[in-house]
Amino acid sequence: MITKERKAELVRQYGKDEGDTGSAAVQVAILTDRIRELTEHMKTHKKDFHTRRGLLMLVGKRRRLLSYIKRGDIEAYRALIKSLGIRDNIQ
Repeated sequence: MITKERKAELVRQYGKDEGDTGSAAVQVAILTDRIRELTEHMKTHKKDFHTRRGLLMLVGKRRRLLSYIKRGDIEAYRALIKSLGIRDNIQ
């Protein structure tokens, strides 16, 4: 689970201002953090299929947000995936 402090840190880093929690870049950063945590959980609990479904839904949501960012501003997209360490496989 992502803590309040970690979420506020991500908002400061990727948002336009302190209260900007809704922009696509901030949402992608928060989803990436949650995806990393769930991936570590899945490494130890291989048969946890409920978590697997939730993880796949988060990955799909992040993918849709990334394609939205890529359509709008390709340079912002490249900077975001580079800073988050995400591979570029969005068509």
